[in-house]
Amino acid sequence: MKVELRERRYALLLAARDSEYVKEVYGGYFNVFVATFGEEGERWDLFRVVEGEFPNMNELHKYDGFVVSGSPYDAYGDDLWILKLCFLLQTLDVMEKKVLGICFGHQVLCRSLGGKVGKSYSGWDIGLRKVKIAKDLSPFSFLQGLDDIPTTLSIIECHQDEVWEVPLGAKVIAFSDKTGVEMFAIGEHILGIQGHPEYTKDILCNLIDRLSNNNLIEMGFADDAKSTLKLAEPDRMSWERICKSFLKG
Repeated sequence: MKVELRERRYALLLAARDSEYVKEVYGGYFNVFVATFGEEGERWDLFRVVEGEFPNMNELHKYDGFVVSGSPYDAYGDDLWILKLCFLLQTLDVMEKKVLGICFGHQVLCRSLGGKVGKSYSGWDIGLRKVKIAKDLSPFSFLQGLDDIPTTLSIIECHQDEVWEVPLGAKVIAFSDKTGVEMFAIGEHILGIQGHPEYTKDILCNLIDRLSNNNLIEMGFADDAKSTLKLAEPDRMSWERICKSFLKG
């Protein structure tokens, strides 16, 4: 008897517009995310929520998981698309659909589910940051089987907002000397990560240049941020394994 396996289906909720650099080099952020989190035989759909494009609420049950990207917008803003995204995330939480939030996605997940987010008290965090994972305090199944992953991992960061207070029932499972909530989880279906597991060094360097050229950060700060990238490598493979274990476990 032949058993046909159902195709796994995921959606990227893209909260940022593609930069010219990412379009030219990678074909868009969608390709960056799928290259990091996707696997052969899966279907990935793109919804540009920043443009008001959302999945059909009657088709949410067809998806195995969702990824919410980073964004230049504030997760605590009241733009119509952000409010609509919050409602969608609340719905997915009730359905216990897997949702992975990255940077802005991490923050808007927190806001949607009752936590508090706002400007970082210590300012911008841009560059490579060492993050401490509290595995011994985190009895989540997606971390099981990952014992070979170190408890301290480097990740690319680019944010000036942060989670102030996690939602009721959430567990903080990673922190750094800069940010108190680098990663949080609720049950086995919600995971927020403040850093960018999907970013490569060249993507961040281009973003730093754009922030500097638009006078959003000072030139000296931009140079310092770039210098951190020369000292070490982000632990992209380990972060990729954590994310995939969460989405597909």
